[in-house]
Amino acid sequence: MRARSGISILLGLVLAIAGMGGASAQQTIKVAYTDPLSGPFAQVGDANLKQMQYIIDFINAKGGALGKKFELVPFDNKSQPSDALIALKSATDQNMPFIMQCSGSNIAAALIDGVNKHNDRNPDNRIIYLNCGAVAPELTNEQCSFWHFRFDLHAAMKAEVMVRALPKETTKVYLINQDYLFGQSVQRELRTYLAKLRPDVQIVGDELIPLGKIKDFSPYITKIKASGAQALMTGNWGPDMNLLIKAGIDAGADLRYYTFYAHLAGGPTAIGAGGDGRVLSVMSFGENVAPELGNKEAEEFTKGFRDKHKFDFSAAGYRTIFEYLQAAVNKAGAVDATKIAFALEGMTIRDFLGFETTMRKDDHQLISEYFVGSFKKGVKYDAENTGLGWATAATVLAKDVDQPNTCKMKRPR
Repeated sequence: MRARSGISILLGLVLAIAGMGGASAQQTIKVAYTDPLSGPFAQVGDANLKQMQYIIDFINAKGGALGKKFELVPFDNKSQPSDALIALKSATDQNMPFIMQCSGSNIAAALIDGVNKHNDRNPDNRIIYLNCGAVAPELTNEQCSFWHFRFDLHAAMKAEVMVRALPKETTKVYLINQDYLFGQSVQRELRTYLAKLRPDVQIVGDELIPLGKIKDFSPYITKIKASGAQALMTGNWGPDMNLLIKAGIDAGADLRYYTFYAHLAGGPTAIGAGGDGRVLSVMSFGENVAPELGNKEAEEFTKGFRDKHKFDFSAAGYRTIFEYLQAAVNKAGAVDATKIAFALEGMTIRDFLGFETTMRKDDHQLISEYFVGSFKKGVKYDAENTGLGWATAATVLAKDVDQPNTCKMKRPR
């Protein structure tokens, strides 16, 4: 009897400990985050990680969702689709309901396919892919997925904003983009919108460069100067953007630079004082937007990050992501990927600047306001201690960036 009693007590303790472990595992809502955290694009991933953690701390302080806190779990994908799929496998093995990725549309395409296959095979362990910056239009058109939600404008939307920002006197442009899915999309969309909106503009050069391979852009700048271009238009990001503009500024090229990502970490430092009034960036947010709007709360939020990390907060869109997640999890009433995905569809919230945003049901593309920032002196907040910062040259409302889509989405029952 004593032996049986001892076994029963031991078994009870084992079950209790196991139950405690299971309960502990459910205390947070885990979000896997995979981006380059090493290699040539590590600065991008590291800046994203710091901004996301700052936002998550803010969201958690406001109650998280269903009484649970969000937890960010980083995975280095080294800018390789294969490593991103390893991160996806790790996330699903741990029953994480979300995986987030921002950099690289080729990686995004692989993740969409991987998430679709996993969710088809594992209806009790599904995962949602949160896209925070991979913006090839195909991802919410031909490759659209019920499990994929994009929280940044796609390249066609950004290209239209960029083309509309060209002044009338600019009639000769040069295009340089990265030679992979995203860069090819930017190249195509810029050509499309230049032909549609500015048929007077001549494209005097158009090149695709190998992703992350070029260390010296001075030969490209020599060609651009010889072409007679007045403006350089590029979707380049990371060192492919920073080194390109630095080479142009250092060479004294008489150019204006129209970019998607010059405002991100490292960009202002690479541009330097020589870029005063010559660089524009299509952006979801700039640190001077809040004071220009008179939004004290948003200004205080971004200043809090700047004081802590000593570089610009550019990730207003990431805060929007977690506010959507917070609302969707609460609406779903459970940490269940299928229920949360249905809750996200068609959801509308006001972002922290006060603008209305919508997660479009048809293709899971966020529709939100956007800005064109001009790098110049005389702003309230300079960027990376350069003495220059991003002044808002244009504000584009959500209704004015909306574009039709070709998505034919298959939804689970």
